[in-house]
Amino acid sequence: MKSEFELAFNEISDLRALPRDVVLEALRNALVSAYQREAGIGKSQRVEAEIEATGRPRIMVEKEVVEDVFDERTEVKLEDARYFDPNCQLGDMVMVQIDQTTKNFGRIAAQTAKQVILQKIRDAERNTLFEEFSSREGDLVNGTVQAVNATMITVGLGRAEAVLPRAQWIPGERYKPHDKLRAYILEVKRSSRGPQIILSRSHRNVLRRLLELEVPEIYNGQVEIKNIAREAGYRSKVAVAALQDGIDPVGACVGMRGNRIQNIVKELHDEKIDVIEWNANQEMFIAKSLSPARVSGVYLEDDPDTGRTAIVIVPEDQLSLAIGKEGQNARLAAKLTGWRIDIKSVPEAVQDVLGNLDEPMYGDLREQKALIEDVQRILEKKANNRTVMPEEYQQLARFADVAQRRAVAHRDQLRRARIEEINAIRRTLPAAAFQMPISALAIPDSLVEALASLENVGEVMLRFLIDEKRVHQLISGLPEDSLARLQAALEQVVLPTDPDQVAGTEVEEGAVEGEAEGDEQAAKRREFAPAQESFEVSFDEEDSDIDGKDKKKDKKKKGRTLVFDENRGGVVVKRQRKQRGGKPWSEAWDDEE
Repeated sequence: MKSEFELAFNEISDLRALPRDVVLEALRNALVSAYQREAGIGKSQRVEAEIEATGRPRIMVEKEVVEDVFDERTEVKLEDARYFDPNCQLGDMVMVQIDQTTKNFGRIAAQTAKQVILQKIRDAERNTLFEEFSSREGDLVNGTVQAVNATMITVGLGRAEAVLPRAQWIPGERYKPHDKLRAYILEVKRSSRGPQIILSRSHRNVLRRLLELEVPEIYNGQVEIKNIAREAGYRSKVAVAALQDGIDPVGACVGMRGNRIQNIVKELHDEKIDVIEWNANQEMFIAKSLSPARVSGVYLEDDPDTGRTAIVIVPEDQLSLAIGKEGQNARLAAKLTGWRIDIKSVPEAVQDVLGNLDEPMYGDLREQKALIEDVQRILEKKANNRTVMPEEYQQLARFADVAQRRAVAHRDQLRRARIEEINAIRRTLPAAAFQMPISALAIPDSLVEALASLENVGEVMLRFLIDEKRVHQLISGLPEDSLARLQAALEQVVLPTDPDQVAGTEVEEGAVEGEAEGDEQAAKRREFAPAQESFEVSFDEEDSDIDGKDKKKDKKKKGRTLVFDENRGGVVVKRQRKQRGGKPWSEAWDDEE
């Protein structure tokens, strides 16, 4: 038959869902605190407590072995001490069991033990809950709405409570107490009152988890979700790809008669969901991402300065459908594919070409007089609201396609020249700069986040030299002094000036890599690129190196500045001259090779 202690112990362990070791440790700590309070001893004296299988407590106290005992709380006679340690001698410290039991504890000691037990159990319960829900971060949970206010919803998750901030609601949803709710665990934080669980209904991974639940092929790994673009409550686009032959990824997600996708639509407050098959061919993928609109042509331009842009031409009757309400369809397609999308109708694209026929890229197209006259006739016919036959629309589309392909080929040549110029400038910068993270700069965290796409300090310096506008765009929206703070931080960077060091990975263009070039080639390439504004970056070399290794101070090198020289096509180091007699630094600068 189980003792009362064991029954009570098991009840606490089961009720709090805590391991037996945790509850035992709480009881031991409570006994130690109660004895210290009852005996009036400090925490510097060692006290240990054990609980036997029968539930009887045993308290051991460290005491000094003496001949005559003056204080029983800290001293013990030699003969009594040898009962616990036969080899002890006078002056030794021995752990001695006290005769006092918990029944002899006073009211204050008993109250102390109770508070310690409750506190330890509460702490253990909070740690258990935190570990449980932190391991489930990124999963869906089912809960019950407990309270609703203007800023958040309190959701019960069984033994824990979570909050759903208003920013994570699905627009248009209304919640009432006792409603059942399915949400995504966005974040779990520690707090003094237990784990703080933050839920979300608007995060794009809500849709990912729902697809994994509804579509067995995704859960089993036969279909992969490549990317998700979502505007909660309105529309979402999902790119999926089959990892096994013979499986239709779109059909698997939609289900028979659309039952699978409809279950998800109902769960997300009638949010529209477009399921698109992912394609390695970016032109086809972008065309599909604009569904349900039909696309006539997609033309890609990967510019090293402005980024990736896709020019999409659609039939005139598909223009509004491709753009979507308030640009939503085009915006989601851009998020899904990672390309900036510029949508034009066929007549608009043709008008742009006719207005720029003097451009070098359209040289051979200008010679086709009959074709141009025919296209102009069709546009004039359309402008006068006369009927335009389908064959004539097809002719406009073919003309726009030919013109766009010539423009893409011309811009591709300019892009290659620009990439080679960037690589030439990159090779003039120290390699160590490309190994230094942006977080190493003495700038605010908001500025570090804004520059995260540049990845390292070397890229920031490179952008200042080749395209300062890009830096301005990245830090737009930050305080006005952000640019000055960034420049000041770059001036404090300490980098080696070894000319033999080569900068990091160069920009690649297909199979064409940047190669060493002569002055004539560099000059030719600079003809294609816009003129760059000069930018100076100073480095104080008296501080320690970025790797933390102390360098010898070289006062002669103080005041060095890196300056991009347009005439030389690279970065040169300039050094201030100090006037004789210890006068201040002069404004004159000397070039160093």
